Amino acid sequence: MWGQATWPVTLESGDLVLRPIRLRDRVEWTRVRARNADWLQPWEASNPASQGELPSFGQMVRALNEQARAAAALPFVITERVPGQGKPVIVGQLTVSSIMWGSAMMATLGYWVDQDRAGRGIAPTAVAMVTDHCFRALGLHRMEINIRPENGPSLRVVEKLGFRDEGLRPRYLHINGDWADHRSFALTAEEVPGGLLNRWLAGRA
Repeated sequence: MWGQATWPVTLESGDLVLRPIRLRDRVEWTRVRARNADWLQPWEASNPASQGELPSFGQMVRALNEQARAAAALPFVITERVPGQGKPVIVGQLTVSSIMWGSAMMATLGYWVDQDRAGRGIAPTAVAMVTDHCFRALGLHRMEINIRPENGPSLRVVEKLGFRDEGLRPRYLHINGDWADHRSFALTAEEVPGGLLNRWLAGRA
């Protein structure tokens, strides 16, 4: 059942904390995004009907929260505990979207991480945490991630986690102002009976 026990929810593993995105995150989130503008722009989702205009932070958060209330999305910020900081700092964002119930029981996952913290296992750990939550707490059966073929860092994330490559989807999503090909990767609950996070952390050790 979708409710307070399901969302909002906070997930933790070591120094990594995933929590719901909030309107009061605007200043910190905007600062991180501005610092990573060149790093993220080639992979930025766009809307062909908006003539290139991206939503404001407030519009994005309100839309994501509306989807969460409708049981269609889980909008997280990825935060990390850093020595000397009073609270975990924002290092990225992860959104579970297009949640389908009924006979499908599946969802799509997307993410980005601060370039300064890339390559340290933050993205695969966050993906594993959320995938486990979706399989175990929500009862979903399948998680899908769609990645541009040119996006090497994201391809390494799904490779590390053992997502299956299900092939190319030509002109699948509108990215950075144009329809772009994507490779689709998927994982089902039966493939990680002991949990994806446990498998990932054991492999790192």
